[in-house]
Amino acid sequence: MAIGLYIHVPFCDAKCPYCDFYSLPADFARMDAYVERVCGELARWGGRGQALSVDTLYFGGGTPSLLGERRLARLVEAAGRSFSFCSPEITVEINPTRGKGLDFSQLRRCGINRLSIGLQSSDPKELNRLGRRHSAQDAAKAVEKARQAGFDNLSLDLMLAVPGQTAQSLEESVHFCSGLGVEHISAYLLKVEPGTPYAARRETLSLMDEDEEADQYLLACSLLEKEGYRQYEISNFSRPGRESRHNLKYWNGEEYLGIGPSAHSFFGGKRFYCPRDLSGFLSGPRYLADGEGGKEEEYVMLRLRLTEGLRENLYQKRFGHPIPQSYRIRAAKYQSAGLTQCDSRGLRLTRKGFLLSNPLIGEILLGGNQ
Repeated sequence: MAIGLYIHVPFCDAKCPYCDFYSLPADFARMDAYVERVCGELARWGGRGQALSVDTLYFGGGTPSLLGERRLARLVEAAGRSFSFCSPEITVEINPTRGKGLDFSQLRRCGINRLSIGLQSSDPKELNRLGRRHSAQDAAKAVEKARQAGFDNLSLDLMLAVPGQTAQSLEESVHFCSGLGVEHISAYLLKVEPGTPYAARRETLSLMDEDEEADQYLLACSLLEKEGYRQYEISNFSRPGRESRHNLKYWNGEEYLGIGPSAHSFFGGKRFYCPRDLSGFLSGPRYLADGEGGKEEEYVMLRLRLTEGLRENLYQKRFGHPIPQSYRIRAAKYQSAGLTQCDSRGLRLTRKGFLLSNPLIGEILLGGNQ
């Protein structure tokens, strides 16, 4: 089976106050050294015996578009030399501000065929609160340039429960995305992560309470559905057939290799990661063990993030036995509350259930023993 490749690009113009992803200011020398090291890692991992087949390549960050067309093209070429590409989906995350100077045609020519554009909101006040330096029109221009270059698979990010966000402003953001005709939309609830500037001034942010967050999430799901976007995962919606193939690898428990500081991997039945340390990565990457992967409980946890949920036929094929009856019994307890659905095909969480996904999944897996 083909694996996925993830390359973490640890550079940003400026760090948004809610972001806890590993990123640092960029300069030409560090970016060149980083690309050189990633090319070496691709060759090293790809040179282990028979060529590994790869069908997704994802550049995340940070701001991958900061690398520019030449460096990105070099990384795609190095990946293609080191691994056996199998009709790959190749995604690059794009900052709308950085999109102004990108040559989208060159990106498309080097094999990149999917872009994920970090809009977050179409409302200027919300963008300002999020520390974003682009406008909605910057994102619209990036979409226009991408279309002109031949891209037919585009995604936009939206953030939900932003301080000051209203039902009306959320509806306007959803309509803005739909109006651009993109194939995919990711809609994430704002989470205040420890160690971020938002966490340091949490008391001043006028954050929504849990009920308000739930209302915004359910409204977003409903609006996106009306616009023709099918929900396939807690935070992801797409036109039919335009789901993120790379991210589906994570939720289906398939293997992937992550390269770059802070990148995680599930490969050869093991989970491991690179430390959040660019200098250490440049001097010689270390991969730290993070336990075994692919076990039944992990598979259940990941699959229950999908609207399809845990399917009986897939479970039996993977593990050689039916879904444990104990899981079915525990999941059925929440069916009357509208949080789960259980039938002969399997079990899944509803949209309301997604709002309580962590405790619900823990209850289904472990009952009262978690």
